Amino acid sequence: MKEENKSIHEFGVNLICEYFLGLERQGPGSPEVTLKALGFIDNLKKDSCIADIGCGTGGQTMVLAQNVQGNITGIDLFPAFIEQFNMNATKINLQERVKGIVGSMENLPFQNEELDLIWSEGAIYNIGFERGLNEWRKFLKPGGYIAVSEVSWFTEKRPVEIEKFWMDAYPGIDTIPNKVSQMQKAGYIPVATFILPENCWIDNFYIPQVSRQEEFLQRYRGNKTVEDLIAYQRYEAQLYYKFKEYYGYVFYVGKKFVYPDPF
Repeated sequence: MKEENKSIHEFGVNLICEYFLGLERQGPGSPEVTLKALGFIDNLKKDSCIADIGCGTGGQTMVLAQNVQGNITGIDLFPAFIEQFNMNATKINLQERVKGIVGSMENLPFQNEELDLIWSEGAIYNIGFERGLNEWRKFLKPGGYIAVSEVSWFTEKRPVEIEKFWMDAYPGIDTIPNKVSQMQKAGYIPVATFILPENCWIDNFYIPQVSRQEEFLQRYRGNKTVEDLIAYQRYEAQLYYKFKEYYGYVFYVGKKFVYPDPF
């Protein structure tokens, strides 16, 4: 296999889940970045309702819970992630107001205008940035916030190699101004936009995978699918080191705006 010709979506979801379950984070980020984004949100109280969509094992969710009031529901498609999520909440005695449930971001179990905050780090791409912003908006109270991190282009032009990789992996990737415009058109006031620093990728995401990859290869020695998955992950990391000036994760924070009558 030429790993540059294969997409992450071609690997079985169970294998991908098992691989990332062994990591503290399932995507680029850091507690500092989570808190920075949280700093732009001012409506949270003891009775606030928060949803972390595509929560994974809850690394960022636990940071949120330790720094805000209110009840947090984490939602992820993979039962193993949610099991670990709830174990993590219990370990730090947050189980009374932090709960993970298995569910799809395409069919969220909330009432209209139930939520004060929707959070999603590195996961909205699964439904699509624009679609997620539009479909999830109804669950927010007027004046409620959405905060998501999303892979984005930093430049208008890119080398062919990195352009092809990301267009295959996520055709919804776009420039920061276009993402902000999509947020505004979806009915939000863009509150903040900032680029995640390189350590969120290198120190917190790619370096921790090195030992995980060796462990996986040993466990599944001779398994071609596993070898291809590891090759793909290594290729993705190489591309980041080579082309990180052109793209990265960006946090987008928006506030739901409701036009008053007679608009």
